[in-house]
Amino acid sequence: MSLKKAKVYINGRLIGFHNDSQELIANLIEKRRQNEIDSQINIAYHDDTNEVYINTDAGRVQRPVIVVEKGKSRLTKEILKEVEKGNLKWPDLIEKGIIEYLDPEEEENTMIALDESEITNKTTHMEIHGMNLLSAVCSLIPFIEHNMAGKILHGAKVSKQGVGIQGINYNLRTDTEAHLLYYPQKQIVKTKTTALLGLDDRPDSQNLVMAIMPFYGFNMLDAVIINKGAVERGLGRSAYYRTYENEETSYPGGQSDKFEIPKEDTVGYLGEEAYKPLGEDGIIELESLINPNSVLIGKTSPPRFLEELNEFGVVEEKRREASTIPRKGKLGCVDKVIITEGEDANKLVKVKVRSTMYPEVGDKFTSWHGQKGVVGAIIAEEDMPFTQDGIKPDIILNPHGIPSRMTIGHLLEMLAGKASCLKAQEIDGTAFAGTEEKELSKIIKEHGFRSDGKEVFYDGISGKRMTGEVFTGVISYRRLYHMVSNKMQARARGPVQLLTRQPTEGKEKEGGIRFGEMEGETLVGFGAAMLLQEKLVEESDKTVELVCEKCGIIAINDEIRNRQYCPLCAGSSVYPVEMSYAFKLLLDEMKALGLFAKLNIGDKV
Repeated sequence: MSLKKAKVYINGRLIGFHNDSQELIANLIEKRRQNEIDSQINIAYHDDTNEVYINTDAGRVQRPVIVVEKGKSRLTKEILKEVEKGNLKWPDLIEKGIIEYLDPEEEENTMIALDESEITNKTTHMEIHGMNLLSAVCSLIPFIEHNMAGKILHGAKVSKQGVGIQGINYNLRTDTEAHLLYYPQKQIVKTKTTALLGLDDRPDSQNLVMAIMPFYGFNMLDAVIINKGAVERGLGRSAYYRTYENEETSYPGGQSDKFEIPKEDTVGYLGEEAYKPLGEDGIIELESLINPNSVLIGKTSPPRFLEELNEFGVVEEKRREASTIPRKGKLGCVDKVIITEGEDANKLVKVKVRSTMYPEVGDKFTSWHGQKGVVGAIIAEEDMPFTQDGIKPDIILNPHGIPSRMTIGHLLEMLAGKASCLKAQEIDGTAFAGTEEKELSKIIKEHGFRSDGKEVFYDGISGKRMTGEVFTGVISYRRLYHMVSNKMQARARGPVQLLTRQPTEGKEKEGGIRFGEMEGETLVGFGAAMLLQEKLVEESDKTVELVCEKCGIIAINDEIRNRQYCPLCAGSSVYPVEMSYAFKLLLDEMKALGLFAKLNIGDKV
């Protein structure tokens, strides 16, 4: 067997060797183009290992490209005319070998041109359209070719976090969590994919007037300023839905849960006030306003253990409280109540709670280009800067957010949005084929504005004209579901963990926020190291333990005999030492491993 022979693999399995790998690949590709073998098969060659890979399995991502031979595209003008007439369809083009599907592995061996002007003798394929390079989500971003690749991916990532219309049947759905934007708008600067995906039927953004300028330090870095007047008119307003459910479970022995208003003798009774919103059946009434102590579904459960006989010889059953209450901070009013049956034919109740969410300081907004930022301030409309025509921006972005992120597409969309508003016509921002900047500038100039999109602004607070011009336009912005009211967390005193005696973790458990190593280093760097004692000991798990002066181990405090002594030397020279309980736990764990950890103690300085 010659070493020059190429290994041939089908779906990763070695099936033989071939003397001339290039001839084999050329024959297989030609047969695929002549429709003699399946068009879904891909053939790849690995030059470094002299291996041929033939892939026919499922799960490969493929994309269509036009075949180029001897420097000429197979998709000629004559064929294009036949396609326009409807004589040729997509399957016909694949059968004739004019278009073929490539997977990522075969694509490594190709030279693909963006359009006919870039075709050379080495070119093997040509893009049907530059937009084909992009995913469905990325191709929705206008003027995407002017952005940095990282920010394109960022923009695509945040698009799934946008608040919009989840589905036109949202009023019938009972998702655990859902968001609904009150006043969604179609994009006025759009791409061809917008129509293909039908995004106009379910928009998730709003077209806002944006000015790029600093505003009294409130929009440092990527923070944004929002016009309070715009918020009052509905900018970013949304509904947050939370569904709670409970079921009447049946237990062995004939006992079962029951939906009802719990009686006062119920174990764990929450008080009369908590059950006020409930109807006679123990379920909350529609459109009832709820507060943190309200019960949504009143339910009692049988006792866990059988009760003893009372003095009359009758078993007295004390039922337990098992009602459903709203999650902490998630308040609103009852939107829908559904009474149905569960899988085991038990009665099932779902309560859907609706909260109206207004934009507030700390909420997140983003453009399609990944220019995301939190709201730094909501400024009264009369204090907002205004143009000589009296136009006040809905949103203000800091100029420093543009050069570092290099999202030139963001600027072009603002310019295109301005042109679209003036001309009352939608603008095409499709990748590699959108409306050119010269055309946008021409439209703006024809309507009496500066062609570069800049305008003279006046300060709303002082009324003085601002030095220099401000770039302003209209851009599609979306609100994200990261809302500060759902994330705000604070505690002074509260529950602690049983093992470490440190505060519990998580908002629902009334927990604290972790003060970790990096936060501690921040205090040291800031010159406030003494705060570490307060944060890591006083506010966390401070304990006072007795330590033997001689042995250096934790002593015993016998409260019954009122005696403190060392378990090793039985001496009474023990002294109180402040420490973290987690440290005391570490000492105990080291003891369990047979390690003797000695503490050298001295007077507190």
